[in-house]
Amino acid sequence: MAAPIHIPNAGLGEFPTSERCFITELLNHPSRPETSLARARVQPGVTTQLHALDVEETYVIELGSGLMEVGDERFRVGPGDSVRIPAGIAQRIENDGATDLVFLCLCQPRFRPESYVNLEASVDR
Repeated sequence: MAAPIHIPNAGLGEFPTSERCFITELLNHPSRPETSLARARVQPGVTTQLHALDVEETYVIELGSGLMEVGDERFRVGPGDSVRIPAGIAQRIENDGATDLVFLCLCQPRFRPESYVNLEASVDR
């Protein structure tokens, strides 16, 4: 049986990102290279930056509602919905509701800053 590994909370609370959302890292540690977990929060009226990751990502919507764009597909999401986003596919989410849109982001393998590709790099917003 494998020994348990305790990963202490690093004390990092929610922080703003250039992606136009707020992130709380829940699990992202080199001892767990196969996965990471974060909570994202998007304020009403905000659309996150068009981007892609070089890892697979799954969103699990906790609160709020929005319009998700993954590749050429656009669809509504709300509490309890999950969305699998294959690696390398363009994505963004729009909070078109009146309250914060909050969702979990599960990455496999784990998210690293170099995983992120800004697809709006040449577009001013």
